[in-house]
Amino acid sequence: QVQLVESGGGAVQAGGSLRLSCAASGLTFSSYAMGWFRQAPGKEREFVAHISRNSDSTYYADSVKGRFTISRDNAKNTVYLQMNSLKPEDTAVYYCAADLAGSMIIRGTPAYWGQGTQVTVSS
Repeated sequence: QVQLVESGGGAVQAGGSLRLSCAASGLTFSSYAMGWFRQAPGKEREFVAHISRNSDSTYYADSVKGRFTISRDNAKNTVYLQMNSLKPEDTAVYYCAADLAGSMIIRGTPAYWGQGTQVTVSS
């Protein structure tokens, strides 16, 4: 059974930083592309970032480019999202996702989802 468990969310002031983690189990982690999504209240879930299986490729939503960094540690079966210069509009539930095909993550239809972690940015 595949499990993706996010952690590291919390409340922070604008301009601050947070680092999200997503621990994966039940799959061969190094075979999967990974991604992060977010959903703000009253809005649809949106793509945030993607990383390829061996970290040679990353892709970001324009809204987070230059502020967020996705990375992974295949030895620890974990993917990270470093979020800097946070803005109130970054407030959302952040979800980890996995798929064998990176294109499925970028399209927003990955095979597996985590349960989400709340990030709240105050002004």
